[in-house]
Amino acid sequence: MNTNFTKKILILLVAGILVSIFFAFDLQQFLSLTYLKESQTYLANLYHESPVLLISSYMAVYILVTTLSLPGAAILTLAGGAVFGFSTGLIIVSFASSIGATLACFIARFILQGWVQKKFGDKLSTINEGIASEGAFYLFTLRLIPIFPFFVINLVMGLTKMKLFTFYWVSQLGMLAGTAVFVNAGKELAKIDSLSGILSPSLLGSFVILGIFPLVVKKLLAFFKNRNKETRSKAA
Repeated sequence: MNTNFTKKILILLVAGILVSIFFAFDLQQFLSLTYLKESQTYLANLYHESPVLLISSYMAVYILVTTLSLPGAAILTLAGGAVFGFSTGLIIVSFASSIGATLACFIARFILQGWVQKKFGDKLSTINEGIASEGAFYLFTLRLIPIFPFFVINLVMGLTKMKLFTFYWVSQLGMLAGTAVFVNAGKELAKIDSLSGILSPSLLGSFVILGIFPLVVKKLLAFFKNRNKETRSKAA
């Protein structure tokens, strides 16, 4: 039997088992705001006692969830800010999310081509056109303004010709600003001691930024694109 084929079957089998376990044991309940709030003190103490263990475990879970395109990445990002604080949380989440996204892209490219093509083929032509006209900057734009869900971008990009390393560093840069907003929201969420804390200016500010961020980025990107077109027209 072909070695590559055997590896693909093994990876699919392991991935299938992990996804089945996730849903069979309802592990999604641990990736909720309710659980995050209930476990906040415990996780904070664990981080203080065993920072390397908790960071390693957190990154492993985040990478696994992202790689398998499971629900819960947003809550994990908030948890990163709540447990690790803004600066440390931003670094951890940035690397974990980018590594997980790249692994998802890898699996889509070398193992699940047929399934991804069948499931998201209608979006592939749009993305291919964007890459053809703008190159890696198109992926950067998608990361800043998610026209498609992030997990869809990870999978569909696997069917393009973009190099995995390019996908990785562009994703890490492109997702950084959005990640910072979510991590900051998680940091503020960790400060809530009662229901009245929900109305704190700092937390409300985080969610306001979260809401207007894509609009601001969209306007800025449109401005720079138009400026580039004008520059090219004058040069011609």
